[in-house]
Amino acid sequence: MSDEFVMEENLEESKKEVLENVPEEAPKRRLVIPGDLLGSGIAGHGAYEENGKVFSKYIGLAEEKNSLFFVIPLSGIYNPKRGDGVIGKIEEISFSKWIVDINSPYQAVLPLNEAVDEFIDLTKTDLTRYFDYGDIIFAEISTVTKTKNVQLSMKNRKCRKLRGGRLIKVTPAKVPRIIGKAGSMVEMIKELTGTQIVVGQNGIVWVKGENEGIATEAILVIEQRSHVHGLTDQIKEILEKKLSHTGKPKDNIENKEVI
Repeated sequence: MSDEFVMEENLEESKKEVLENVPEEAPKRRLVIPGDLLGSGIAGHGAYEENGKVFSKYIGLAEEKNSLFFVIPLSGIYNPKRGDGVIGKIEEISFSKWIVDINSPYQAVLPLNEAVDEFIDLTKTDLTRYFDYGDIIFAEISTVTKTKNVQLSMKNRKCRKLRGGRLIKVTPAKVPRIIGKAGSMVEMIKELTGTQIVVGQNGIVWVKGENEGIATEAILVIEQRSHVHGLTDQIKEILEKKLSHTGKPKDNIENKEVI
């Protein structure tokens, strides 16, 4: 059996699996796999044009607006964009910057002048005083060049070091569903579990609190069922059932972090 046949078979299996969870109320969208013909027109995000025809780049939901075709991917890697809030891990420290793993094919750099406001004499100061190896941070992407050089900044008031808690890795394309409309989904999880939750656009989620295990389970269920109709009510039911069995009071909701 050729590699091409195995790949095509796997794509069809993935398409079938995801199709079962696509809401019936989205008639203008259809599930596609890489290479599927979308139509004649202009290729938008997630699509490419060839000989006047537009095809899909990803497994995802295809839409067409005024002959512009685009595909919302259901999985894939994180592609850094300016303004994104991301959760990263300090991997290396050099003379005047930190190298940060942001769950992407492209490493990010946090320059000293984007990390701290005060003047620092680099001949006398150890940068680990601010961020050490293995530290987890929530940062904002300030610059992405054409060659995918990514620069981070800690200047936004929401940016900070994340201490304790646990990290969850999810599919970056599912992040909007985890956050919910105007933050409704993640705020519900925070309120019911009393946990602190920070969601990075790069598919890394930080959860901290006595009920972080229950909050984590809810987030993973959202990732798995991201296209199921009525998901908010399902998650609320799951959380209330889990919390009723713990016999423990919720964490102090006033301590939750809003990101």
